[in-house]
Amino acid sequence: MARASEAEGSAGSALSNAGEQFRLRLHHLHTGESIDVVYRIGNTYVPAGIAKLNYFLRDHRTNDEGSYDPKEFDLLHNILAKLGRPNGEIDIVCGYRTPQSNNFLRTRSANTGVAQNSQHVQSKAIDIRIPGVATTKLRDTALALGLGGVGYYPISQFVHVDVGPVRRWSYFGNGD
Repeated sequence: MARASEAEGSAGSALSNAGEQFRLRLHHLHTGESIDVVYRIGNTYVPAGIAKLNYFLRDHRTNDEGSYDPKEFDLLHNILAKLGRPNGEIDIVCGYRTPQSNNFLRTRSANTGVAQNSQHVQSKAIDIRIPGVATTKLRDTALALGLGGVGYYPISQFVHVDVGPVRRWSYFGNGD
């Protein structure tokens, strides 16, 4: 099992109790699937949980899986904790994308808001909504954590969160 100790500082959470379970409850808007999975116990990532999340976040166009950086899951967990919803469910708009899917999304119109070198292709990004939480509040919460990129898509009503370099942007077009 992988250790989470290196991720602690970069994922912004305090060292956990040895037996604390880190759980994510997700619903994928494109596949209709839901998952409730423990991906980490204490400072140790659970390989079976990570594998389930990688499959769940697969490219829904091709069914290809990425190999997510577990810090992305810590980021989602930290967002829920900061919102005071540790057991909340996150709606997934987009997880992993193959280069082909990313190119398709980029080229379907002149200005899609899809980056050529998207963190989605690197399995380091997820586009999310949280039922009952305004996207502005979700955006502000992710920004306050300061752990990676945060993109705000108000027309499409989602927030992009990634564990790449810290940066921020807003897109007011008709992105995916």
